[in-house]
Amino acid sequence: MDASLDALLTAHLAELARTNRLRRLRPWHWHSGELRDADGRILIDASSNDYLGLSQHPLVKARAAEWAERHGAGAPASRLVTGTRDITLAVEERLAAFKGCEAALLFSSGFQANATVIPALTRVGAGETAIFSDELNHASIVHGCRAARAKTRVFRHSNLDHLDELLRQHSGKFGRKLILTESVFSMDGDRADLPALVQLAERHGAALYVDEAHASGVLGPQGRGLAADCGADIVMGTLGKAFGAFGAYIAGSRTLIDWLVNRCPGFIYTTALPPAVLGAVDAALDLVPGMDDERARLAQNSQRLREVLAQRNYDTLGSSTQIIPAVIGSEKDALAAAQRLEAAGVLAVAIRPPTVPEGTSRLRLTLSSALGEADIQRLLDAVAACLPLRQKD
Repeated sequence: MDASLDALLTAHLAELARTNRLRRLRPWHWHSGELRDADGRILIDASSNDYLGLSQHPLVKARAAEWAERHGAGAPASRLVTGTRDITLAVEERLAAFKGCEAALLFSSGFQANATVIPALTRVGAGETAIFSDELNHASIVHGCRAARAKTRVFRHSNLDHLDELLRQHSGKFGRKLILTESVFSMDGDRADLPALVQLAERHGAALYVDEAHASGVLGPQGRGLAADCGADIVMGTLGKAFGAFGAYIAGSRTLIDWLVNRCPGFIYTTALPPAVLGAVDAALDLVPGMDDERARLAQNSQRLREVLAQRNYDTLGSSTQIIPAVIGSEKDALAAAQRLEAAGVLAVAIRPPTVPEGTSRLRLTLSSALGEADIQRLLDAVAACLPLRQKD
């Protein structure tokens, strides 16, 4: 590496360390479904997105192995060359049916989908597309907006009056309008009002794009997400969270999917998903609709955790899902809180800027239905013991 570049990077890393924002990779190990640190100590996992525990489910693992044995370890090429198999199309058909849409298209990750589908949608027909994006949308959506090079107006978080005002300001101008939102916001754990957003989009002639990464499998009828049957035009979902596998998909009309096949670079120029992943997703689709008991237990335990945090006077930012933030404030204090919990046997990773706004460093606690009652009680006790009582404002 060029010496001057290396020196510049070293200086920037030192500044990140000074401000408690330096990130480092840590090795974690899974043994028989248990999370262990590098020293082999068992921890309660309160930081992962495996909301239904399906990454460790016997059927999911068995079908992944079966399809790898039958079809090979990897995909041979991109989808438009030789990467489309009969099993690929079958999984896409099942995903479309699960989301109540005409068609679905697989992607390698949610970031890839958002970052490349959004620009593709802005390059349709004549005139400029105006984007309207919630201020707390995921970084992948922000990246997609920047890559689109379209006029992007950011509306205050879940403030539909502000969105309505911005849409009215654009009324009568030539071009299209695209509203972007998450259904469950990944850092705050609150929900978008999708029925109201659909009505607003229809009133202003806008298309609605919904990121369902943290809702698919967990919320809605049979775990089909909050966008199920709500009338959203484009739905993105991920397969590495509640589905316990890997990858992502876009679901919508057949015309939408055909357009993306022809004009979305993130799909066209990427190697197809491997058979083991497709097998895991196929098994998860067998399981998720019948997991209402697990979803109910997850919701109940999430509420128990919110109540403990409320008793300690921690702001959970309107969370109503399995994502429960405990806002600490400074980066230093958030890291210290995470370290105390880890010493007590609970992994609760500290989230710091720029992932979250300045002054809102937090523990992002996420639960799984796979946690038993003993683990949940141990988690609640650790939170009560390790997080000091905060003074009310």
